[in-house]
Amino acid sequence: MTEDVWDVHADAFDEQPDHGLRDPVVRAAWRELLLSLLPKAPASVVDLGCGTGSLAVLLAEAGFEVCGVDLSRRMLALAERKAAAAEAQVDFRHGDAADPPCEPHAYDVVLVRHVLWAMPDPAAAVERWTRLLRPGGRLVLIEGHWSTGAGLTATQCRALVLAHRREAHVTKLDDPALWGAGIEDERYVVISRA
Repeated sequence: MTEDVWDVHADAFDEQPDHGLRDPVVRAAWRELLLSLLPKAPASVVDLGCGTGSLAVLLAEAGFEVCGVDLSRRMLALAERKAAAAEAQVDFRHGDAADPPCEPHAYDVVLVRHVLWAMPDPAAAVERWTRLLRPGGRLVLIEGHWSTGAGLTATQCRALVLAHRREAHVTKLDDPALWGAGIEDERYVVISRA
């Protein structure tokens, strides 16, 4: 998808409960989930396809060193405003999540939520993302296979990771608190520590 496509969706993007994290219950659920998956702060995290910065700001508030990358300048402008309002320090960068403008071996965590499925070449993206990690770093992919038929199954996502890493653990994300409502499709996180 192009920058223009995402720019068009920027103003309404946070209306989804899991995008804007405006609902305190949803926000708390994402905070609890992420803190359980990540190393202790102040670990460095790059949030690829960060959108309006909700997760990036949440993690910066928790003491992580965060870089957020997004293709949409409009999304990034909203993310920067969100970070400023929260008095959170986030290094936002304009760029393609498939080939992010980031140094190799610079991050403890590569976090990507609902982006891999939209990549023209998911295998190449995962390969590039693993190169961003420091030794012992974690790859955290939050994805889904939605009722519309779009997305990746957990099996597909896990296979993409195992092509480049020794491990890939899948955990279902079916808690309605994460999404602001019950879900009927497949949502999960794939975590690779090695």
